[in-house]
Amino acid sequence: MRTGLIARKLGMTRLFKDDGTHVPVTVLQLDELQVVEVRTQERDGYTAVQLGTGRAKVKNVTQPNRGHFSRLKVEPKKKLVEFRVAADALLETGAALSASHFVTGQKVDVTGTSKGKGFAGGMKRWNFAGLEASHGVSISHRSLGSTGNRQDPGKTFKNKKMAGHLGDERITTLNLEIAAVDAERNLLMVRGAIPGAKNGFVLVRDAIKKPRHAEAPYPAGLVETAAAG
Repeated sequence: MRTGLIARKLGMTRLFKDDGTHVPVTVLQLDELQVVEVRTQERDGYTAVQLGTGRAKVKNVTQPNRGHFSRLKVEPKKKLVEFRVAADALLETGAALSASHFVTGQKVDVTGTSKGKGFAGGMKRWNFAGLEASHGVSISHRSLGSTGNRQDPGKTFKNKKMAGHLGDERITTLNLEIAAVDAERNLLMVRGAIPGAKNGFVLVRDAIKKPRHAEAPYPAGLVETAAAG
């Protein structure tokens, strides 16, 4: 099991194939993605790598994280994420990862935070049909309808689909395809849409339900490896 990557969603565009057809893609950028710390079985009880991306101003970093970065001799990062990995896939602290970590045609899982849409009614949030437009219905055409029973059980059950907060949830989209990789500019083109708004951070990792691509570098695609190739 390899590490995943932290990327920033730049937006959507399309790629044209040789036959003239086009593929809608989401463009992801890797911004100075670096290994901040390594978790080992002997010291921590599990194996993982902690990755950091972007540059953060020291004044915007919490005091505990300042000590964390100072102890590891790594520049402060905007975002930290830990990925569980196999024991033979551990990386060295300070290693920089490249977009060449993934290859064209590989299946990946992408995790992001969906757009927040505030308080929404039942029709928008749960695709309820609403009430009829006539037959005595007035004012409440977009209402939920009944939310419970009468004397038995005399209450509304938990988790009933009702109006409420929509969006701003952690969502993972499975089995997306890498349409193209630009290692020089550290860009990944993922076929289709992924959750989240522009400039938001997403996590990209090998698809859990598909075998890893035979050409994907193991344990990781590093910047030095990409430059040498």
